[in-house]
Amino acid sequence: MLFRSRKQRTRTALIQAAQTLIASGKFNVPVLEITQAADVGMGSFYNHFDSKEDLFEAAIADVLDTHGALLDRLTASIDDPAETVACSFRLTGRFFRRRPQESQILLVSGLSLLSSERGLGARALRDITAGVAAGRFTVEDPKLAMATVAGALLALGKLLQDEPERDDGTAADRMTEDVLGLLGLAADEAREICQRPLPDVAALNLPDSAA
Repeated sequence: MLFRSRKQRTRTALIQAAQTLIASGKFNVPVLEITQAADVGMGSFYNHFDSKEDLFEAAIADVLDTHGALLDRLTASIDDPAETVACSFRLTGRFFRRRPQESQILLVSGLSLLSSERGLGARALRDITAGVAAGRFTVEDPKLAMATVAGALLALGKLLQDEPERDDGTAADRMTEDVLGLLGLAADEAREICQRPLPDVAALNLPDSAA
């Protein structure tokens, strides 16, 4: 048990170090710099990962999984797929300011939202598909709709990063209205959904975590 705990701490330290480097845009660093940042030995690195690329992939996946799981928890009680999509988008818009390192990782590795089978993209596709099946959305191609939603989300994150004076909640809610409109909802209904109370937004303020 002690060995497994120590091994898990080493893996976590490596992933957290990689996330810090990714958020800083430092992809082309040697493994030695990563192990120094994680305060672990070089040999320990290869006990967990075959290469730096494997580590970075795991670090990005951890961010996607962590945030996706948080959204699932916060929206678990919502029955309407349209409100689930809206709530997830509105929360993630607020996430960009409240969890800066994770949000920066999303911005610098944005295409992972589209191609990954984990995290935000997969959950968005799931919820959009559910909305189509329930007759809430009228899109013909859920994957294309997911790409549109992901692009809007990344654009929102970049805008909030570039304009720190802009209110994140207002911006997120207004863009969510537009997203719901693209998915087929009437403007009045989209606005009403985006005015509903959100789940516990304080959960977005929890410290960033790594697996």
